[in-house]
Amino acid sequence: MARIIIAGAAQASREQLSRLLASSGYDVFRLCASGSELRRTLAECEDGVVIMAGRLIDAQPDDIAFDFSEAFQFLLIGRRDTLEACESPRIFKLNYPCSGSAVIGAVEMLSQLHYMRLPHRSSEDKNLVEDAKRALMQKYGIDEPEAHRRMQLYAMRHNLKMKDYALEILQGGSFDA
Repeated sequence: MARIIIAGAAQASREQLSRLLASSGYDVFRLCASGSELRRTLAECEDGVVIMAGRLIDAQPDDIAFDFSEAFQFLLIGRRDTLEACESPRIFKLNYPCSGSAVIGAVEMLSQLHYMRLPHRSSEDKNLVEDAKRALMQKYGIDEPEAHRRMQLYAMRHNLKMKDYALEILQGGSFDA
């Protein structure tokens, strides 16, 4: 099942969405109150579904989706002006107020899309990525989540698969993670 992250400035909205999802059998991975907190969370996760409840104080939904849409599906729930300000085709939008069943339906759909998009890595590919992470950890003195984040960002920016970038690292090539 996809990791679900809920982000929004209003604590009541985050908690209400969390309770709604829990009542439908979904586990919420994390609640984020700001764009910077959401970015940190997304950087440490491999993939998932992000639900943004209204506006974030320090980030635009378009910018977050642009940076993380390779690994995440996005749902923005907001008033008409908030939805109209969001131009990204990578964000599914629900007009607020909306029913709980509409939210659950959207999350189910995005979870299915997410699963279909996931790369299904072989154990050999997983081992390559893990070995490359260890090489980065040793070279830069960083922890595993940071090594993964750096690899993921580099691969996304250079349109590479993680396994291809891992192989590059292990063959003594790019350490520009």
